[in-house]
Amino acid sequence: MKMLKTLAAAALALCAAATVQARPLAEIQKSGTIILASEGQYAPFNFFKGKQLTGYEIDVAEAVAKKMGLKYEWKTVGFDALLTGLQQDRWDLVIASHGITEERAKAATFTDPHYCSGGQIVSMKPEIAKAADLAGKTVAVQTGTSYLQHVKEVPGVKDVKNFPTDEAARSALSSKRVDAWVTDRFVAKEMLAKAPKAGFKTGDMLFIEKVAAAVAKGNQPLADAWNKAFKELVADGTVGKISQKYFQEDVTCK
Repeated sequence: MKMLKTLAAAALALCAAATVQARPLAEIQKSGTIILASEGQYAPFNFFKGKQLTGYEIDVAEAVAKKMGLKYEWKTVGFDALLTGLQQDRWDLVIASHGITEERAKAATFTDPHYCSGGQIVSMKPEIAKAADLAGKTVAVQTGTSYLQHVKEVPGVKDVKNFPTDEAARSALSSKRVDAWVTDRFVAKEMLAKAPKAGFKTGDMLFIEKVAAAVAKGNQPLADAWNKAFKELVADGTVGKISQKYFQEDVTCK
């Protein structure tokens, strides 16, 4: 979901870390534990409920790890640091709503997508609902997300404001410091369900994207093993149950 986190600076950091080798699948299997990383601030995909890390992506990742015969250990860090930390061998796999983009694929190897979504326009005014309605408006997005680039490509947008978290971007809209907010459609859906009287209005989808986990660039055996386990969990209905739990619908890519 997040769904083009800006990679200009990250690419330099990744290059600097190029001498660090990611753990191969055999080493992970030998240790018996896969180190997973996420943001923990992107409900309903990955978030903390008290001190417990939970969410659709967390449940899916834990089920996949178990299917692979592995225990798991979680690390949480700000979104912008996830892919950099992956290349620095701080963790084996990142699952944090990264939309698959050509730019990101230069720095990491993606697994098969675990859901399909896209950026939805959210505003406090019903007349701001379509891409054309963003002309002359100030739009909020989370820093580094793919939403940033897509909003910049909309003709006539007055300004794009970056916020460190999606919640901060939403608060900017709520306090009317911006005219609109672009976020994941499932994030918007949950927000409306939790706060139906908050005055938020959802508009059109600005773009559609496939969202996947990522491993270090070139660590294809790990990605393949992850994909195999994920497909088996889709086939036996496990992923479908997790999806229904959080979204009341199947969010996997068709």
